Amino acid sequence: MEQVMQDSYLGTAIDFAAPPGEPALLAPDSIQWRIYKNPIALGIGGIAAVLLEFAEPRIRSGVWDHSTYRQDPIGRSRRTGLVAMLACYGPASSAKVVIGRINRMHGKVKGETPAGEAYRALDPVLLDWVAATASFGFLMAYDRFVDRLGDADKDRFMRDGDTIGREFGVRHTPPTVDAFIAMMADLEPRFEPHPIIFEFLDIIESGRAAPTIPRFLHRAVARAAVSLLPGHVRRRLDLGRRYDLTRVDRYALKFAGRLADRRIDRASPPCVASERLGLPYDFLYRPRAEQQQLLRRKPSPLAIA
Repeated sequence: MEQVMQDSYLGTAIDFAAPPGEPALLAPDSIQWRIYKNPIALGIGGIAAVLLEFAEPRIRSGVWDHSTYRQDPIGRSRRTGLVAMLACYGPASSAKVVIGRINRMHGKVKGETPAGEAYRALDPVLLDWVAATASFGFLMAYDRFVDRLGDADKDRFMRDGDTIGREFGVRHTPPTVDAFIAMMADLEPRFEPHPIIFEFLDIIESGRAAPTIPRFLHRAVARAAVSLLPGHVRRRLDLGRRYDLTRVDRYALKFAGRLADRRIDRASPPCVASERLGLPYDFLYRPRAEQQQLLRRKPSPLAIA
């Protein structure tokens, strides 16, 4: 069973299995552990997050000018996904080491937008927004295309995101979905349409990320991500009817999302992390009442405060 993931860009081998017993940043009964195991939710939600980030000129310039996104958007997206997996399921010590490296890389990112506005990646406002968009995107994609969540679970997800966000230097995590909407309202006057946004969506729709998957599903994923944006934000970004989600799109993605939520890969980070903590590898795929019983039998805490 493959447990170590290599990534030269991150500068380390990521092992979700060791050290045995070491807790993650969040507990196994967190909403994050439930949602992050679903690749459909992460894919759609991650794209929605990027759209909201690229709406802000300083973030758009920082990502496009200082990362590998322009040359290797697929590789860049996969690395982002790997970091998300590590932050959720990895041993806390490993997660902190890798996030520290990322923070140091981000510390070198600074410049000016084409309009002459200065930016730096570690600007607290920008850091807060990037972290918040990821949480909102993953959460709403899971709720819309996998399994409906109650308001209490949604707000718990947003609130618990602060544990991971603090490691990245985030100072303010919106504790509820309503607080995120208010945060977006404050930034929305800065949002603008831009060719980079459409270039990014073209990359997603092209199917280059997974050539074996039918192209219509890639187009559906792109439209699903756009559908998570509030209507007034879509209009501000000129994301018109071309990106409307069809009934067939919705049906296909809900089917894929629910199927993915039941598909168990014992070598995946969620399964390996569960075994690291002394839980069954299929812990996250069992009924939640059974999960709670398994956790109550554990003699020691499974999360770092």
